Amino acid sequence: MATIAVLGTLDTKGHEHAYVADIIRARGHQTLLIDTGSGEAPQVKPDVTREEVAAAGDVDLAGIIERKDRGEAVTAMAGAAAKYLSALVEGGKVQGVISLGGGGGTAIGSAAMRALPVGFPKVMVSTLAAGNVAPYVGTKDIVMFPSIVDVSGINRISRVLLARAAGAICGMVETEVPAGDDKPLIAASMFGNTTECVNMAKQILEDAGYEVLVFHATGTGGKIMESLIESGMFAGVLDVTTTEWADELVGGILGAGPTRLDAAAKAGIPAIITPGCLDMVNFGERATVPAKFEGRTFYIHNPQVTLMRTNAEECAELGRILAEKANAYRGPVTVLIPRKAISIISAEGKPFHDAEADAALFDAIKHHLRVDIPLVVMDCEINAPEFATACAKALLESLPAR
Repeated sequence: MATIAVLGTLDTKGHEHAYVADIIRARGHQTLLIDTGSGEAPQVKPDVTREEVAAAGDVDLAGIIERKDRGEAVTAMAGAAAKYLSALVEGGKVQGVISLGGGGGTAIGSAAMRALPVGFPKVMVSTLAAGNVAPYVGTKDIVMFPSIVDVSGINRISRVLLARAAGAICGMVETEVPAGDDKPLIAASMFGNTTECVNMAKQILEDAGYEVLVFHATGTGGKIMESLIESGMFAGVLDVTTTEWADELVGGILGAGPTRLDAAAKAGIPAIITPGCLDMVNFGERATVPAKFEGRTFYIHNPQVTLMRTNAEECAELGRILAEKANAYRGPVTVLIPRKAISIISAEGKPFHDAEADAALFDAIKHHLRVDIPLVVMDCEINAPEFATACAKALLESLPAR
C-alpha cells in the first residue's frame, strides 16, 4: 500500500481532488490531500492546510490573500508547494503525486512535480495538456493528462477522465521496477545525422563495462541531458552532437538554452566534444521558416522539419562558442573534428557541403581552444567507424581505471 499526494487548489477544485482521492483509496492506497489554494476556504477538508504549505516556502499567505493578487499567489504557492512536496518525498512519506488544474493549478502542481526526482510517479491533469507543455514539464517525467473539459465539477466526461487519471497514478506506484545491472553511466548526444557514429561508439563503451544513455539533441533532449549530468549520475559524456547550439545561435526551434555544454564542465567529469550537426538549423514546415532567411540553403528532412545550412559567419561564431565552452571544463576533455563531414548531408556531393563554412568552424575551434586541451582532427566523416572508435577510446582513456 502506497501513500499518494493529491495536491491542488482546494478552494476552487476541492470536490474534484476529493473525487480522485476517493478512487485512489478504493484501490487500497492512502492519500494525503494537500491544499495549495489562496482564495476562499477549501471546499473539502485537507490533510495538509495551505498555511502549512506556505510555511515551507516562507510565504506570507495572509498578506497575499489580503492583496488579492492572483499572479503573486500562484508564484508563491508554486515555490512553497515544491519545497513541501520535496520534503515529503525525501522523507519517504509519499510514493506518488497527482494534481488537477487549470492555468494556476497547473503552474503550482507542475512546479511541485519538477522539484522531484526522475522516476518518481507524477500525474498532472490539466486543461493545458493539449498545448505546449514544455514550460510545465521542463526536464522531468511528468505525465500530462488532458482534462478535455475544464476541471469544474464531476460530470459525464470529467468523472471518466479523472477516474482514469487516478487509475494511472495507482498503476504507477503499484508497478515494481525490475532490478538491473547498474554499471557506470555515460551520457551521449545523438541526432539522425550522427546515429551511426554514436551507435558504434556506444557499443565500444558498453563492451568496456559502461551503460550509455543516449539523448536526442532536440532542445528538450539536451536540456534533460544537462540536468541529469548536473545531478551527478554520469561518469562521463560523449557529446558527439552539439547541434542545439546552431539553433540557439541562429534562432531555430531546437535550441537547448545558453547553458548547453555547461553541466559536464561544472561536474568535472571526462567528456568528448565534437561539432556534430553544427551545419544545420532546425525549423518546422518550410512555410514556417522566417522570411529573413530566404535565399539560404535548405533541406527538407521530412514534411514537418526543414533544415537550413549554417553559413561561414555563423560557423565561425559556433566554433568560438564550442571552444569557450570546452575551455571551462575542469575535468579531462577532448575535442575531435571529422574534417570531411560533420553530418551525413555535409559530406562532399551532399546538399549541405560547404567547405568555406566548415573551414570557418574548424579554424574558430582551433583558434579559441585552450592550448592544453587535446584537439584531434581526422580526415574522415563523422559517421566513419574510425571516428566513432576515436571518440570512444578517447573517453575511455580519460575515465578513471575500473
